[in-house]
Amino acid sequence: MLSTQAVPVVRATLPAVGASLNTITERFYQRMFEERPELLRHLFNRANQVNGAQREALAGSVAAFATLLVERPDERPDAILSRIAHKHVSLGITADKYTLVGRHLLAAIAEVLGDAVTPQVAAAWDEVYWLMANSLIAMEARLYAQASIQDGDVWREMEVAERHQESPDAVSLVLRRPDALPATAFLPGQYVSVRVELPDGGHQIRQYSLSTAPGQKTWRITVKREKSADGTAPDGEVSSWLHAHADPGRTLEVSLPVGDLVLPDADTPLLLASAGIGITPMLSMLDHLALAGSTRPVTVIHADRTPSDHVHRDEQAELVDRLLGATLHLWYENDADQHPAPNVSPGRATLDNLTLPKDTTAYLCGPLPFMRAVRGDLLHQGLHPSAVHYEVFGPDLWLGK
Repeated sequence: MLSTQAVPVVRATLPAVGASLNTITERFYQRMFEERPELLRHLFNRANQVNGAQREALAGSVAAFATLLVERPDERPDAILSRIAHKHVSLGITADKYTLVGRHLLAAIAEVLGDAVTPQVAAAWDEVYWLMANSLIAMEARLYAQASIQDGDVWREMEVAERHQESPDAVSLVLRRPDALPATAFLPGQYVSVRVELPDGGHQIRQYSLSTAPGQKTWRITVKREKSADGTAPDGEVSSWLHAHADPGRTLEVSLPVGDLVLPDADTPLLLASAGIGITPMLSMLDHLALAGSTRPVTVIHADRTPSDHVHRDEQAELVDRLLGATLHLWYENDADQHPAPNVSPGRATLDNLTLPKDTTAYLCGPLPFMRAVRGDLLHQGLHPSAVHYEVFGPDLWLGK
C-alpha cells in the first residue's frame, strides 16, 4: 500500500507518466543495455526489443500497478504480478536485478519528464516501483522455494528423445532427462523456457507450453517456426534454431516448469479456447482430464488458418472423444470445406451458437485479438470476469490496452 503522502502525488502525476510510459520504457532499456549489454545478448528477447513489444508490456504493467495502488488500494496486486513472477522464474531472474532495473527506470522517468519530476514526485514513484519490485521478489522467492532450488537455479539439461512434424511450420519435441530419471512434475497448462546459443555467440530464451499431461517420464513441447509477417524483420531466432538443430540426441538447456494458467481440481464446467499454437496448454489440460476419467462438462473450441495448420488436430479430437462430457468446435479461416463435419465452421471463432453454463471456468490461449473476442463473448453470456483466464505467448500486452 502506498504511503499517505505518496497517494496524491502518484494520482496527480499518473496521467503524465502514463502518457509518456512508452518513451520512458524505451529510454530505460537504452540506459540499462548501455551499462549491461550482456543482458540483451544473453537474457532479454532481442526480437521483442526491436519490435517494441517488451517496452509496451512493461509500460502496461507499471501503469496497471500504479492505477491499482491509487484507485483500489485494498486489492492485492497478485493477479497483475503473478504472470510476471512466473515468467521471471522461467528466466532465472534473481532479486539483485531489481536494483539495476529500478535505478535505470527512475532515471528514465526523470529524463523524459524533466523538471516535472520534483524530489517529491521522484520519491513517490520510487515507492511505486519498490512496492511492485518487492511483491515480485517475494512471489519469485516462493516459487523457487516450492521447487526446492536456489534462486535462479532453473536450468537443466534435457535430451531430445523424439521429433515429430506436426504441421508445415511446427514440430513437437519429446524431452527426457539424460540420466533416464522421470522429468520434473508440473501442472496442466504450465510451460518451460528453452535457452539456445545462436551463431553470433548470444544466448536467447523462449517459452514453450508443455503439451501432454503431467506424470510421465518425459516432457513434450511443440515449436512453431516464427516467421516475419511482412518480411521486414528476421524470422524467430530460437524457433528457427530448434527447427534446424533439435534432432533426437541433441541436448537442450531447459528451465523448470512454471506458469499460472493451470487447471484446478473441481467439477464445474470448463471452456478451453485456443487459436493456432495456443492449443498446446489446452492439450495438456485435456490429456490430464482424459487420464483422470473426468466427467465434467468441457467445451473445446479451436481456431486456425487452415486444417493443415492445426497442430495436433487428430490428437485433440481423440482426447475430446475420450471425455464423456466434452464437445469440440473448430473454425478455419480458409479451406474449411476440405474437412466437412458438423463441428467445423468457416471463418473466425465465435460463441454466438454456443450456450455455456453460468458457472463455466474459461481458459484462453492464442493471439490477443482472438482472446479479446472470446472474452467479450463470454462476458456477454454472463460469465464473471474472474472466471476467464488467459495465457499470452510473449510479452503480456493485454495490460497495455
